[in-house]
Amino acid sequence: MTGKTRDGKGSFGRVSRRQFVAGASALGVAAGLTPFGSRQAMAAGEVKVLNWQGYGTDEKWALEAFKKATGLDVVHEYYNSESEMITKLQTNPGAYDVIVTNSAWNDRASELGVIQPIDTAQISHFGDLNPAFRDSDLLGADGKVYGVSWVWGITAVAYSTEVFKETPKSLEALWDAKNAKRVSFRDDAIEAVSFAAIATGQDMNHPKDLAKVKEKLLALKPNLAMLWSSEDDWNKQFQAKAFDISIYWSGSALRSKNNFKLPVGFVVPDEGAVGWFDGLAIGKDAPNAEGAHKFIDYMIDPTFYVEWATKVGAPASANNAAMGALPESDDKTLYSDQAAIKRLQFMAPLTDEERQAYSDLWAEVKTEFAK
Repeated sequence: MTGKTRDGKGSFGRVSRRQFVAGASALGVAAGLTPFGSRQAMAAGEVKVLNWQGYGTDEKWALEAFKKATGLDVVHEYYNSESEMITKLQTNPGAYDVIVTNSAWNDRASELGVIQPIDTAQISHFGDLNPAFRDSDLLGADGKVYGVSWVWGITAVAYSTEVFKETPKSLEALWDAKNAKRVSFRDDAIEAVSFAAIATGQDMNHPKDLAKVKEKLLALKPNLAMLWSSEDDWNKQFQAKAFDISIYWSGSALRSKNNFKLPVGFVVPDEGAVGWFDGLAIGKDAPNAEGAHKFIDYMIDPTFYVEWATKVGAPASANNAAMGALPESDDKTLYSDQAAIKRLQFMAPLTDEERQAYSDLWAEVKTEFAK
């Protein structure tokens, strides 16, 4: 998310939400890092990636295929929130080659000078990317590309198909007294505020009535079973039947169902949900920028994506050719549901003041949850 002007209404910079929907319709739609005393010596032989754990870039089969093609090893470090990602980039300059950045945070990273412009001429699949994502100001600034659009998806409601015999179509299911102590939320301030804003009929990015948002979140207390922080955490707790219904990510829900054989259903509620897209950035002073470009190109390659989506479960690719190559599946059906896409509000850049306000509000709510 860049372009130093924003309309503040959930657009993609130059690409509006309406243009995005049209583009989407065309689709059909823990390893630590090696100490850096030896960074320069090892740089040519490996690519260092900063990402969510279990999010595509660390699939064993993919890394083996990438090494066979390039001779490069891929080493990962992980984060559990975008704010943690920014902190890692600031405190470890020159430590990372490739960073997965949510479009709502890419501009923050570029403004801080912790990522560098990308030479798109080195990305052979760049021309196949959906223009709604590829050309968004959210991934560029001053005519330069700071993030290559990778995947897009939905944060909505996942539920146990063993418990819910009918799909819970309203967001109010999270607050329904029938689900006392059976609801899970992600421990993330922006996400929590976003869903409470949607539930109270507000702009999820810039709600005008934070008191109403706070009141709605506090009303969740009787139903809250737990807060989760990672996909692995969610899967383990869901399998242990710690909760029955939760806010969750679309690609993760598909992986939980397809890869872990969990009884997971996923729905975009009538009130709406959160839409997002992620990019692949290159760290400032990356130890292996050439390798970083190669890895990014591999990550948007249809060959990688189709295998990821069909064998594991993945968000929708920003690559039109990759989406076209998918066989008919739950994945393709989910991301081609145009009625659901129209109900989404897409993540937009926030000011530091807004982020702080949402963080403070969530901290106050969690304090009440703990009582």
